[in-house]
Amino acid sequence: MVEFAPLSVPLERRLQTFAVLQLIFSYLALYLVCYIVFIGLLFTRFWMISILYAIWWYLDRATPRRGGRQSALLRGATIWKYLKDYFPISLVKTTELDPSQNYLTGFHPHGMGVIGAFTNLCTEGMGFSVFPGICSHLMMLNMWFWFPFFRDYIMSVGLVSADKESAAHILSRKGGGNLLFIIVGGVKEALNGRPGAYKLVLRNRKGFIRLALIHGAALVPIFSFGENDIFDQVENSPGSWLHWFQDQLLKTTRFSIPLFYGRGVFQYSFGFMPYRRPITTVVGKPIEVQKTPHPSQEEVDRLHQRYMKELSNIFEAHKLKYNVPKDQHLELC
Repeated sequence: MVEFAPLSVPLERRLQTFAVLQLIFSYLALYLVCYIVFIGLLFTRFWMISILYAIWWYLDRATPRRGGRQSALLRGATIWKYLKDYFPISLVKTTELDPSQNYLTGFHPHGMGVIGAFTNLCTEGMGFSVFPGICSHLMMLNMWFWFPFFRDYIMSVGLVSADKESAAHILSRKGGGNLLFIIVGGVKEALNGRPGAYKLVLRNRKGFIRLALIHGAALVPIFSFGENDIFDQVENSPGSWLHWFQDQLLKTTRFSIPLFYGRGVFQYSFGFMPYRRPITTVVGKPIEVQKTPHPSQEEVDRLHQRYMKELSNIFEAHKLKYNVPKDQHLELC
């Protein structure tokens, strides 16, 4: 039986649903809409708009690799507060961050859509200004910056290209105050994302550790409780045809498709809207890193081990507060 939403819903909750709906639309379709509009305008009397944008796009092509172009107006828009209240989402600050330093942050887990990361780190929905003097940047796959108009939208909220040049530009800025977020587990980790799952793809992910050493950026581990709980995923256990297909697609294209589902807008039984379940993002204590322009593999491995230990400590210290069973531990693979 389909469980329908009640007809009488407070305006506040309707606005929260709308805020999440527009975010899901942005993830699933906005980039295609922008591309269609760009091409479509070429066949109308407004063709000059696309031509002028194409020129601008070419001249501006390096911006996603040079820190992006943030908009305080969009990051501080009221709609993000409604997005935060829908779940709700919260940010736990366990320490101060010195604005004279640059930071490299690993965010775990990936979940579906990294909604906790986006809300807490790319908007003022939760109030990232609790870290005064810190400007945050979240890395996103390069392919998303090849969609006209959409690229400008995602850069305005702090998203930057996920490559070494982009990381180097941000982490080498003089004066400090820059925080670069990397979703370490990537799409592979998303394929494991489902309620109650605490399996992280991390043990062999060491590129971000090497970056921290090269630039002397302090490492900040972050764990987001509830990130995996807001969507269900079609069963894709190892050995299933779906797991095989997703794995082959990931190996071939470095991209895959998690088959997730949640609730609908007007009913609670199925759809692509996330469940109203809390997400709590805990920001850990920075690990000081000595700048090492040419780190050895041993130095990378040593820092990586320390990072995994600190991340596990965060999980263990906070898990009981967020309804994680006492005997549940992180699975690092």
